[in-house]
Amino acid sequence: MANTCLQFTGFVMSFLGWIGLIIATATNEWVVTCKYNMNTCKKMDELEAKGLWADCVISTALYHCITLTQILELPAYIQTSRALMVTASILGLPAVALVLMSMSCINLGSEPESAKNKRSVLGGTIILLTAFCGIVSTVWFPIGAHHERGLMSFGFSLYSGWVGTALCLLGGCMITCCSVDTPTTYTDNNRFYYSKQGPAHSGPASTNHAKSAHV
Repeated sequence: MANTCLQFTGFVMSFLGWIGLIIATATNEWVVTCKYNMNTCKKMDELEAKGLWADCVISTALYHCITLTQILELPAYIQTSRALMVTASILGLPAVALVLMSMSCINLGSEPESAKNKRSVLGGTIILLTAFCGIVSTVWFPIGAHHERGLMSFGFSLYSGWVGTALCLLGGCMITCCSVDTPTTYTDNNRFYYSKQGPAHSGPASTNHAKSAHV
């Protein structure tokens, strides 16, 4: 029962983390950059938001984005972060599906419990791989943006990526650790079987012993 609760908790955390990674991938406010200090940029309306897919200008009356279409001309940190975040978003779907189908409340025919455990371990491993992709992207991107333009602050997209990565990491660890086969059930069943079979064989032996004593 405890493993089931932990597995369900890990599934919920992994699912929410996957949603957070998708939000981070789809939005463009990863970091806020500025050529001057923050107060000067706010007065001059020159705050810029940088994301995976576009560079945006933020002002009181304008929010304009320029799509980054020149893929080969982009810095390495943007290309790598794009690839990793897209990979994480795609891997999250089969990982969540595998963990969901391995829950104790869902039965696929008359499959053994070991098959569910293997499916759960595979799903948890893919979730951990998703978290690894998120870690590399959300750490490398702000460092690269800081070296390129000068980083002023983090955007909500980056926070969403951090939260999603942490949830996937914790959820994947919980799912993987709770999906280990426990052979104690088989030992108990064998003991029960032998205890039932034992008295059946003891009857003839005791009868023969009684007859020999009588003679």
